[in-house]
Amino acid sequence: MKLISGTAHPELAKNIAKEMGLPLCEAQVNTFPDGESFVQIQESIRGEDVFIVQPTCPPTNHNLMELLVMVDAVRRASPERITAVMPFYGYARQDRKDKPRVPITSKLVANLLTAAGVNRVLTMDLHAAQIQGFFEIPVDHLHSVPVLVKHLKANYVKDMDNLVVVSPDIGGVKNAKSYANILGTELAIVAKQRISATEVNAHAVIGDVQGKDVLMVDDMTESGGTLCAAAEVLKQHGAARIFAAVSHGVLNEKARTRLANSPIERLLCSDSVPMAYGDQVDTVSIAPLLARAISNIHNNTSVTHLFDL
Repeated sequence: MKLISGTAHPELAKNIAKEMGLPLCEAQVNTFPDGESFVQIQESIRGEDVFIVQPTCPPTNHNLMELLVMVDAVRRASPERITAVMPFYGYARQDRKDKPRVPITSKLVANLLTAAGVNRVLTMDLHAAQIQGFFEIPVDHLHSVPVLVKHLKANYVKDMDNLVVVSPDIGGVKNAKSYANILGTELAIVAKQRISATEVNAHAVIGDVQGKDVLMVDDMTESGGTLCAAAEVLKQHGAARIFAAVSHGVLNEKARTRLANSPIERLLCSDSVPMAYGDQVDTVSIAPLLARAISNIHNNTSVTHLFDL
Protein backbone atom coordinates (compact mmCIF):
# COMPACT_ATOMS: atom_id res chain seq x y z
CA MET A 1 0.00 0.00 0.00
CA LYS A 2 1.13 3.56 -0.72
CA LEU A 3 -0.26 6.80 0.72
CA ILE A 4 0.39 9.94 -1.31
CA SER A 5 -0.47 13.47 -0.21
CA GLY A 6 -1.33 16.44 -2.36
CA THR A 7 -0.78 20.01 -1.18
CA ALA A 8 -4.42 20.66 -0.18
CA HIS A 9 -4.14 19.23 3.36
CA PRO A 10 -0.74 17.60 4.06
CA GLU A 11 -1.33 17.66 7.84
CA LEU A 12 -4.34 15.36 7.55
CA ALA A 13 -2.39 13.01 5.27
CA LYS A 14 0.46 12.86 7.82
CA ASN A 15 -2.01 12.06 10.61
CA ILE A 16 -3.60 9.28 8.55
CA ALA A 17 -0.17 7.81 7.82
CA LYS A 18 0.72 8.03 11.52
CA GLU A 19 -2.49 6.22 12.49
CA MET A 20 -1.64 3.44 10.03
CA GLY A 21 2.03 3.24 10.96
CA LEU A 22 3.08 3.94 7.37
CA PRO A 23 5.34 6.57 5.80
CA LEU A 24 3.94 8.85 3.13
CA CYS A 25 5.14 7.98 -0.36
CA GLU A 26 7.87 10.29 -1.61
CA ALA A 27 6.36 12.58 -4.23
CA GLN A 28 7.17 15.98 -5.66
CA VAL A 29 4.00 18.05 -5.97
CA ASN A 30 4.45 21.72 -6.79
CA THR A 31 3.26 24.56 -9.00
CA PHE A 32 5.07 26.25 -11.87
CA PRO A 33 5.17 30.07 -11.93
CA ASP A 34 2.36 30.08 -14.53
CA GLY A 35 0.08 28.13 -12.17
CA GLU A 36 0.43 24.69 -13.79
CA SER A 37 0.70 21.69 -11.44
CA PHE A 38 3.67 19.33 -11.64
CA VAL A 39 3.82 15.90 -10.03
CA GLN A 40 6.57 13.29 -9.90
CA ILE A 41 6.28 10.10 -7.83
CA GLN A 42 9.78 9.55 -6.48
CA GLU A 43 9.59 5.86 -5.60
CA SER A 44 8.27 2.75 -7.31
CA ILE A 45 4.53 2.14 -6.99
CA ARG A 46 4.28 -0.67 -9.54
CA GLY A 47 1.59 -3.14 -8.44
CA GLU A 48 0.79 -1.11 -5.30
CA ASP A 49 -2.60 -0.19 -3.86
CA VAL A 50 -2.35 3.62 -4.01
CA PHE A 51 -4.40 6.08 -1.90
CA ILE A 52 -4.16 9.77 -2.83
CA VAL A 53 -5.24 12.12 -0.01
CA GLN A 54 -6.53 15.39 -1.45
CA PRO A 55 -9.67 17.25 -0.34
CA THR A 56 -10.84 19.58 -3.12
CA CYS A 57 -11.32 22.55 -0.80
CA PRO A 58 -10.41 26.17 -1.68
CA PRO A 59 -8.61 26.98 -3.86
CA THR A 60 -10.99 24.42 -5.34
CA ASN A 61 -10.00 24.55 -9.00
CA HIS A 62 -6.29 24.29 -8.22
CA ASN A 63 -6.72 21.41 -5.77
CA LEU A 64 -9.02 19.53 -8.13
CA MET A 65 -6.64 19.92 -11.07
CA GLU A 66 -3.70 18.89 -8.86
CA LEU A 67 -5.59 15.75 -7.88
CA LEU A 68 -6.25 14.89 -11.53
CA VAL A 69 -2.57 15.41 -12.40
CA MET A 70 -1.53 13.23 -9.45
CA VAL A 71 -3.90 10.47 -10.57
CA ASP A 72 -2.47 10.60 -14.08
CA ALA A 73 1.11 10.44 -12.77
CA VAL A 74 0.23 7.45 -10.58
CA ARG A 75 -1.73 5.66 -13.32
CA ARG A 76 1.25 5.84 -15.67
CA ALA A 77 3.42 4.18 -12.99
CA SER A 78 1.41 0.89 -13.17
CA PRO A 79 -0.27 0.61 -9.75
CA GLU A 80 -2.77 -2.13 -8.94
CA ARG A 81 -5.51 0.32 -7.91
CA ILE A 82 -5.96 4.06 -7.32
CA THR A 83 -8.28 5.37 -4.60
CA ALA A 84 -8.95 9.11 -4.35
CA VAL A 85 -9.35 9.98 -0.65
CA MET A 86 -11.43 13.17 -0.75
CA PRO A 87 -12.61 14.04 2.79
CA PHE A 88 -14.20 17.16 1.28
CA TYR A 89 -15.74 16.89 -2.20
CA GLY A 90 -15.69 20.28 -3.90
CA TYR A 91 -18.53 21.34 -6.22
CA ALA A 92 -20.92 19.08 -4.26
CA ARG A 93 -23.48 21.90 -4.01
CA GLN A 94 -23.84 22.01 -7.81
CA ASP A 95 -25.64 18.67 -7.90
CA ARG A 96 -28.78 19.50 -9.96
CA LYS A 97 -30.25 21.92 -12.49
CA ASP A 98 -32.14 24.38 -10.31
CA LYS A 99 -32.07 27.12 -12.97
CA PRO A 100 -32.11 27.13 -16.78
CA ARG A 101 -28.78 26.59 -18.56
CA VAL A 102 -26.63 25.77 -15.52
CA PRO A 103 -24.16 22.88 -15.17
CA ILE A 104 -24.28 19.87 -12.87
CA THR A 105 -20.66 20.30 -11.88
CA SER A 106 -20.52 17.59 -9.24
CA LYS A 107 -21.32 15.08 -12.01
CA LEU A 108 -18.62 16.65 -14.21
CA VAL A 109 -16.08 16.20 -11.40
CA ALA A 110 -17.09 12.54 -11.08
CA ASN A 111 -16.54 12.10 -14.83
CA LEU A 112 -13.12 13.81 -14.65
CA LEU A 113 -11.95 11.60 -11.78
CA THR A 114 -13.02 8.44 -13.59
CA ALA A 115 -11.45 9.57 -16.88
CA ALA A 116 -8.17 10.38 -15.11
CA GLY A 117 -7.95 6.81 -13.85
CA VAL A 118 -9.45 6.71 -10.34
CA ASN A 119 -10.73 3.21 -9.46
CA ARG A 120 -12.44 4.10 -6.18
CA VAL A 121 -13.42 7.17 -4.17
CA LEU A 122 -13.39 7.55 -0.38
CA THR A 123 -15.22 10.65 0.80
CA MET A 124 -17.13 12.00 3.80
CA ASP A 125 -20.40 13.84 4.40
CA LEU A 126 -21.34 14.73 0.84
CA HIS A 127 -23.63 17.74 0.53
CA ALA A 128 -26.06 15.44 -1.29
CA ALA A 129 -25.77 11.68 -0.81
CA GLN A 130 -27.06 11.00 -4.32
CA ILE A 131 -23.74 12.28 -5.71
CA GLN A 132 -22.54 8.70 -5.16
CA GLY A 133 -24.77 7.80 -8.10
CA PHE A 134 -22.84 10.15 -10.39
CA PHE A 135 -19.94 7.66 -10.36
CA GLU A 136 -19.60 4.42 -12.31
CA ILE A 137 -16.93 3.30 -9.82
CA PRO A 138 -17.30 2.36 -6.11
CA VAL A 139 -17.77 5.24 -3.65
CA ASP A 140 -17.33 4.79 0.10
CA HIS A 141 -19.25 7.55 1.90
CA LEU A 142 -18.23 8.04 5.53
CA HIS A 143 -20.00 10.12 8.20
CA SER A 144 -18.32 12.37 10.76
CA VAL A 145 -21.41 12.56 12.99
CA PRO A 146 -20.31 9.86 15.52
CA VAL A 147 -16.86 11.48 15.83
CA LEU A 148 -18.32 14.94 16.42
CA VAL A 149 -21.02 13.69 18.80
CA LYS A 150 -18.43 12.02 21.02
CA HIS A 151 -16.65 15.37 21.42
CA LEU A 152 -19.94 17.21 21.94
CA LYS A 153 -20.98 14.93 24.79
CA ALA A 154 -17.61 15.20 26.50
CA ASN A 155 -16.99 18.94 26.18
CA TYR A 156 -20.09 20.95 25.26
CA VAL A 157 -23.46 19.98 26.71
CA LYS A 158 -23.77 18.01 29.93
CA ASP A 159 -27.58 18.11 30.28
CA MET A 160 -28.98 16.30 27.25
CA ASP A 161 -32.54 16.73 28.58
CA ASN A 162 -32.28 20.47 27.98
CA LEU A 163 -30.75 20.17 24.51
CA VAL A 164 -32.49 20.72 21.16
CA VAL A 165 -30.84 19.91 17.82
CA VAL A 166 -31.63 22.52 15.17
CA SER A 167 -31.32 22.42 11.40
CA PRO A 168 -30.50 25.96 10.20
CA ASP A 169 -32.48 25.35 7.00
CA ILE A 170 -35.07 22.94 5.60
CA GLY A 171 -32.52 21.13 3.43
CA GLY A 172 -30.45 20.02 6.42
CA VAL A 173 -33.27 18.26 8.30
CA LYS A 174 -32.05 14.73 7.50
CA ASN A 175 -28.56 15.52 8.81
CA ALA A 176 -29.98 17.17 11.94
CA LYS A 177 -32.25 14.17 12.52
CA SER A 178 -29.15 11.95 12.63
CA TYR A 179 -27.70 14.07 15.45
CA ALA A 180 -31.03 14.17 17.29
CA ASN A 181 -31.41 10.37 17.11
CA ILE A 182 -27.90 9.75 18.43
CA LEU A 183 -28.21 12.35 21.20
CA GLY A 184 -31.82 11.44 22.03
CA THR A 185 -33.07 15.03 21.76
CA GLU A 186 -35.89 16.97 20.14
CA LEU A 187 -35.52 18.53 16.69
CA ALA A 188 -36.27 22.09 15.53
CA ILE A 189 -35.88 23.86 12.19
CA VAL A 190 -35.08 27.44 11.20
CA ALA A 191 -36.78 28.66 8.03
CA LYS A 192 -34.58 30.86 5.86
CA GLN A 193 -34.52 32.72 2.57
CA ARG A 194 -31.21 33.00 0.71
CA ILE A 195 -30.59 36.54 -0.58
CA SER A 196 -27.18 35.90 -2.18
CA ALA A 197 -24.26 33.47 -1.98
CA THR A 198 -23.14 35.06 1.31
CA GLU A 199 -26.34 36.68 2.70
CA VAL A 200 -29.24 34.83 4.35
CA ASN A 201 -32.49 35.97 5.93
CA ALA A 202 -33.65 33.60 8.69
CA HIS A 203 -37.16 34.46 9.81
CA ALA A 204 -38.95 31.66 11.70
CA VAL A 205 -38.38 28.71 14.04
CA ILE A 206 -40.35 25.47 13.79
CA GLY A 207 -40.17 23.83 17.21
CA ASP A 208 -39.66 24.89 20.84
CA VAL A 209 -36.28 26.34 21.84
CA GLN A 210 -37.44 28.57 24.73
CA GLY A 211 -34.91 28.20 27.59
CA LYS A 212 -33.14 25.35 25.79
CA ASP A 213 -29.51 24.78 24.91
CA VAL A 214 -29.33 24.59 21.12
CA LEU A 215 -27.02 22.63 18.85
CA MET A 216 -27.21 23.76 15.22
CA VAL A 217 -25.83 21.22 12.75
CA ASP A 218 -24.97 21.41 9.06
CA ASP A 219 -22.79 19.59 6.56
CA MET A 220 -20.59 22.63 5.90
CA THR A 221 -20.20 26.36 6.42
CA GLU A 222 -18.13 28.77 4.39
CA SER A 223 -19.20 32.36 5.01
CA GLY A 224 -21.14 31.54 8.20
CA GLY A 225 -24.22 33.36 6.89
CA THR A 226 -26.74 30.57 7.45
CA LEU A 227 -25.47 29.61 10.92
CA CYS A 228 -25.17 33.16 12.25
CA ALA A 229 -28.55 34.30 10.87
CA ALA A 230 -30.20 31.22 12.37
CA ALA A 231 -28.47 31.85 15.72
CA GLU A 232 -29.93 35.37 15.89
CA VAL A 233 -33.45 34.06 15.30
CA LEU A 234 -32.98 31.29 17.87
CA LYS A 235 -31.82 33.85 20.44
CA GLN A 236 -34.92 35.95 19.73
CA HIS A 237 -37.03 32.85 20.39
CA GLY A 238 -35.49 32.37 23.83
CA ALA A 239 -32.64 29.89 23.27
CA ALA A 240 -30.29 29.78 26.27
CA ARG A 241 -26.91 28.69 24.88
CA ILE A 242 -26.13 28.13 21.21
CA PHE A 243 -23.51 25.79 19.78
CA ALA A 244 -22.91 24.64 16.22
CA ALA A 245 -21.37 21.56 14.62
CA VAL A 246 -20.48 21.17 10.95
CA SER A 247 -18.66 18.41 9.12
CA HIS A 248 -16.62 20.74 6.91
CA GLY A 249 -15.47 24.08 8.31
CA VAL A 250 -14.50 25.76 5.02
CA LEU A 251 -14.17 29.03 6.91
CA ASN A 252 -13.09 32.32 5.38
CA GLU A 253 -12.31 35.55 7.22
CA LYS A 254 -15.88 36.80 6.81
CA ALA A 255 -17.11 33.68 8.62
CA ARG A 256 -14.70 34.22 11.52
CA THR A 257 -15.84 37.84 11.88
CA ARG A 258 -19.50 36.79 11.82
CA LEU A 259 -18.89 34.08 14.43
CA ALA A 260 -17.21 36.61 16.73
CA ASN A 261 -20.30 38.85 16.55
CA SER A 262 -22.91 36.08 16.80
CA PRO A 263 -24.58 34.31 19.75
CA ILE A 264 -22.78 31.06 18.83
CA GLU A 265 -20.49 30.11 21.71
CA ARG A 266 -18.47 27.38 19.97
CA LEU A 267 -18.31 25.89 16.47
CA LEU A 268 -17.20 22.26 16.20
CA CYS A 269 -15.73 20.98 12.91
CA SER A 270 -13.83 18.00 11.62
CA ASP A 271 -10.35 18.55 10.18
CA SER A 272 -11.45 17.53 6.67
CA VAL A 273 -10.15 20.90 5.41
CA PRO A 274 -7.22 23.01 6.66
CA MET A 275 -9.24 26.22 7.11
CA ALA A 276 -11.28 24.85 10.05
CA TYR A 277 -9.77 27.10 12.71
CA GLY A 278 -10.53 30.30 14.67
CA ASP A 279 -10.99 31.70 18.17
CA GLN A 280 -14.42 30.08 18.58
CA VAL A 281 -13.66 26.94 16.57
CA ASP A 282 -12.85 23.47 17.91
CA THR A 283 -11.57 20.78 15.56
CA VAL A 284 -11.82 17.00 15.91
CA SER A 285 -9.57 14.77 13.81
CA ILE A 286 -11.09 12.34 11.32
CA ALA A 287 -7.67 10.76 10.63
CA PRO A 288 -8.49 7.62 12.69
CA LEU A 289 -11.78 7.15 10.80
CA LEU A 290 -10.11 7.53 7.40
CA ALA A 291 -7.23 5.29 8.45
CA ARG A 292 -9.65 2.49 9.38
CA ALA A 293 -11.52 2.89 6.10
CA ILE A 294 -8.29 2.82 4.05
CA SER A 295 -7.08 -0.29 5.90
CA ASN A 296 -10.38 -2.10 5.31
CA ILE A 297 -10.47 -1.15 1.64
CA HIS A 298 -6.88 -2.34 1.18
CA ASN A 299 -7.60 -5.63 2.95
CA ASN A 300 -10.87 -6.12 1.02
CA THR A 301 -12.90 -6.28 4.25
CA SER A 302 -16.23 -4.64 4.99
CA VAL A 303 -16.44 -0.91 5.70
CA THR A 304 -20.19 -0.97 6.33
CA HIS A 305 -19.87 -0.41 10.08
CA LEU A 306 -17.95 2.81 9.38
CA PHE A 307 -20.99 4.24 7.58
CA ASP A 308 -23.32 3.67 10.54
CA LEU A 309 -24.79 6.69 12.29
